[in-house]
Amino acid sequence: MRRSVLLFDGALQAFRRSPTYSQLLIFFAVSGGGLVAYADGKSENEELNLSQMPARKKVVVLGTGWAGTSFLKNIDSVTYDVQVVSPRNYFTFTPLLPSVTCGTVEARSIVEPIRKIIKKKKGEIKFWDGECLKIDPVNKQIHCLPCVVPNSDGGGEFIIGYDYLVIAVGARVNTFNTPGVLEHCHFLKEVEDAQNIRKDVMLCFERANLPNIDEKEREKDLHFVIVGGGPTGVEFAAELHDFITEDLAELYPKIKDLVKISLIQSGEHILNMFDERIGNFAEKKFQRDGIEVKTGFRVVKVSDKAITMKSKSVGEVSESYGMAVWSTGIATRPVILDFMKQIGQANRRVLATNEWLRVCGCQDVYALGDCATIDQRKVMEDISAIFRVADKDNSGTLTVKEIQDVLEDIYVRYPQVELYLKTKQMSDVLDLLIDGKADAAKASIEINIEEFKKALANVDSQVKTLPATAQVAAQQGHYLAQCFNKIKACEDNPEGPLRMTEPGRHRFKPFRYKHFGQFAPLGGEQAAAQLPGDWISTGHSTQWLWYSVYASKQVSWRTRVLVVSDWLKRAIFGRDSSCI
Repeated sequence: MRRSVLLFDGALQAFRRSPTYSQLLIFFAVSGGGLVAYADGKSENEELNLSQMPARKKVVVLGTGWAGTSFLKNIDSVTYDVQVVSPRNYFTFTPLLPSVTCGTVEARSIVEPIRKIIKKKKGEIKFWDGECLKIDPVNKQIHCLPCVVPNSDGGGEFIIGYDYLVIAVGARVNTFNTPGVLEHCHFLKEVEDAQNIRKDVMLCFERANLPNIDEKEREKDLHFVIVGGGPTGVEFAAELHDFITEDLAELYPKIKDLVKISLIQSGEHILNMFDERIGNFAEKKFQRDGIEVKTGFRVVKVSDKAITMKSKSVGEVSESYGMAVWSTGIATRPVILDFMKQIGQANRRVLATNEWLRVCGCQDVYALGDCATIDQRKVMEDISAIFRVADKDNSGTLTVKEIQDVLEDIYVRYPQVELYLKTKQMSDVLDLLIDGKADAAKASIEINIEEFKKALANVDSQVKTLPATAQVAAQQGHYLAQCFNKIKACEDNPEGPLRMTEPGRHRFKPFRYKHFGQFAPLGGEQAAAQLPGDWISTGHSTQWLWYSVYASKQVSWRTRVLVVSDWLKRAIFGRDSSCI
């Protein structure tokens, strides 16, 4: 599930303005090494002459999640013929799904019809309610199955052609092939999942309250198990605890003391993607609240009556349960796995793109969000080419001046260089290349190719995969839409990156993710936040910050008002405990 929406930037600075396309800034090759460049777009004052434009290029978008919706909200639908295919005709604010499971927020308060979103665009965007079954990159077609049942005289599968395809289908739940998970566990990725969990929680209480149930059976029915100690699992555990203690305890006084909540985590700590201080704070709070946290346990089997888990210290143990929620990560969807086989990526776990979000090994196809990962180019793969470009006088050595001339381009093309400098507490790559030299000596020093390689040998250790969060997906959708918008539709290849007359050249800077922090609501009107600058915040004040951020980041004023009103209703009247 997409987590940690937070403050994602609505105005990504991906482009620099320039009067003409002839002014190029140098940086290094995407593949095979060597010199490449990007050119800035024309001035915004130069508008397209629509009357002279040929037929609009067709851009097909798969998915209406964070990445797809962000792309649709920012794409110029006048310039392009934009069509959307998705099995859901709405956008879901997924970070609030745990709140839906317990009635803190109603399901319809966090969804916005996709047709209302695209209706606000100047040009027409077509929406097709269907699921993509197959991507045919050779013929530039997608095969889809309608989600609505056609009439007896209607067709079944339909095919849509495209000039450019944007894949934003998200991911599915990763069960790690654990037996019994699909049959007996709830997931928490869709609105329907949250609604089913809410209903099942109430059925567990009603079943345990029957007069002909013995004590042991009641304990089983009231044992709620959450597998996975990430943000989704932790937030659901906190929401469930609040629901039980604040609302259900008064309605079911005879069985309230039999309730047990267990959180199972295979790692040594929960929230291990956060700062260690947040994980420790969460574990201590859960311990005080009576939520049992089992770390170091791996679930090996799930039946209709018990969950079997294993740890190095205890071995294999089984526990009966009334309801189980599985929240252990994401996996690639079947349609993407099939597509990866077609384009030579069968040996990968997720679809690979370059830094411009173009799918590697495939033309005119882009992938965003959870279904893809950026294959960041390594510095050491291009180290010789970097040296040749910097060595303008072909002397075989680099002076300080020559190094300084290419620093900006190195930082743009290889962001891991700056990350490595931060870990070493160095302000400039010159400090890395001529470490230990006095300032007076640095001005006259020269570096040969071997010294250059040695200095940058460990830089690629800072290459990291972007997290599967709403924040990343939304920024990618905005970036790619801006790339499309800056190119005239009448050109042969109106996508970014655009290969120009010289091989390897690109029009735009690579995508760069800007992290704005992440939240972890922990129940009891307390939350934890990790914000940029190593700022850690916990407690009641952080919960109010969480309220303000999540309210402000709703997709429309309608959902914003509904969510805030749901919070107010819960504070005044409590949560609804109906089994509907």
